[in-house]
Amino acid sequence: MKFGVVVFPGSCDDVDAQLACARVADTVALWHADHDLQGVDAVVIPGGFSYGDYLRAGAIARFAPIMTEVIDFAAAGGYVMGICNGFQVCCEAGLLPGALLTNSSLRFVFRQVSLDVVNPETAFTRALPTGASLSIPVKHTTGRYYAPPAELDRLEAAGQVVLRYGAGENPNGALRDIAGVINEQGNVFGLMPHPEHAVDRLRGSADGLGLFASLRDSVSSLVGGGR
Repeated sequence: MKFGVVVFPGSCDDVDAQLACARVADTVALWHADHDLQGVDAVVIPGGFSYGDYLRAGAIARFAPIMTEVIDFAAAGGYVMGICNGFQVCCEAGLLPGALLTNSSLRFVFRQVSLDVVNPETAFTRALPTGASLSIPVKHTTGRYYAPPAELDRLEAAGQVVLRYGAGENPNGALRDIAGVINEQGNVFGLMPHPEHAVDRLRGSADGLGLFASLRDSVSSLVGGGR
């Protein structure tokens, strides 16, 4: 099983994302200007400031050549995980519902938060125990999840809300404390917290490793270990 981690100009968490993926499977870097996914089984779009976050976060990265391939890959059922800026890119690309707005504090936030696993039955959470609470850091200025009320109701009813900030832990004013969602097909997942920074207890928490392990297990469970 092989992960591919996209690298944009301005990505700053791609190396940590590759190191996190390498703990559970093989991994390669995918350069933003390429059209080759190198036969990967899952794509991770990491955090950072792709293209300097000009216009708005993720707005330019959405049109990078590699994203043409990622969008087609997702449409064919391939697994995609967007972390922080990657979540923003996925929303801009129409791979995920909703949008990420500026934090309600209008300030950059950087701290450890508690997360409740709302849906443990997804391809990205299957290795986590039911009712799990995760300790994972956040660091962003544009992380306030938004969707119209009717859309939020639909997401919740469909089980597309995967992670929620624990009580009193919401760092950005996200509606209904939403920290991570999946698409209707269940193969694209976006989250604002950084699981790649929580894969070693020596760094304070290894809770993020379960998300990468879940994705590995999901790919491995498919016939031939691929899509």
